[in-house]
Amino acid sequence: MLEEVERWLTRRSWSAADRPIERLAAARARDPHRAGVSVVLPALNEESTVGAIVAEIRRELMEKVRLVDELVVIDSGSTDATAEVARRAGARVVHRDAILPSLPAVPGKGEVLWRSLLVTSGEIVCFIDADLRDFSADFVSGIVGPLLTDPEVEFVKAMYDRPLGDTAGQGGRVTELVARPLLNLHWPQLAGFVQPLGGEYAVRRSLLERLPFPVGYGVELGLLVDALHTVGLDALAQVDVGVRKHRHQDGQALGRMAAAIYRTAQLRLSRGHLVRPSITQFERGADGFVPRTHAVDTQERPPMREIAEYASRHAA
Repeated sequence: MLEEVERWLTRRSWSAADRPIERLAAARARDPHRAGVSVVLPALNEESTVGAIVAEIRRELMEKVRLVDELVVIDSGSTDATAEVARRAGARVVHRDAILPSLPAVPGKGEVLWRSLLVTSGEIVCFIDADLRDFSADFVSGIVGPLLTDPEVEFVKAMYDRPLGDTAGQGGRVTELVARPLLNLHWPQLAGFVQPLGGEYAVRRSLLERLPFPVGYGVELGLLVDALHTVGLDALAQVDVGVRKHRHQDGQALGRMAAAIYRTAQLRLSRGHLVRPSITQFERGADGFVPRTHAVDTQERPPMREIAEYASRHAA
């Protein structure tokens, strides 16, 4: 590991307990001009978990203390009761297709995160996955805390243990097999991130609006790498929030995720002409193994400040 990264680990890695919720809320109360906080949950068919997450954030971070100003669930086309459950729990729910209708939406998590900038107003934007179980408000307060207390920090990732079923430390398979090797080999300054692909992170809007967003699975790696090049390692940080429990993807879904992450990395390495790739996987059928080919999503949305509707809204 680079000496620079070893120093960074001692300066920019914290625990959520280092900044208790009450202390953060008191700091906000003393300074009415302190940056507002928007929490965004991208959601697709998460009716079983999204309500509890929304309720916890509202109760602990909006009602007991005033830490979060805005809580928005972006529904990316759910066919279950995700939107209804989230709304009933206290979130503002916006459908992906209602945001920037002049530009047709494409499937993908990154697309939803990118569009969320148009329907939120906080100077700090906190993304939280909607499939978490046993959710704690520390996930939000932990990663928002450094942005509220240290003006030099611009991007904060959550770090945590990821059990696989009842087995500790076996989650994050794509992280260990794809993302971590890529980062160590090509962006060694980012080798200190425990969960580089984690879906829980908080970022200053002033940085987010300058970054391109991969529309699919590559969004977390893409944002992290581009943030490094834009603001430097010392503006990045991570906070330990304990244990993350969520729904695990099957092997083929992980394969598609890995391919998208690899291509996101490759694009950033080459910045050359990009040929849209595909990945072929196999499923057993009645007559043997059947090939199924999936396009690997490499489309990206431009920095939000280049979008006329966003610029006009902020000018107003």
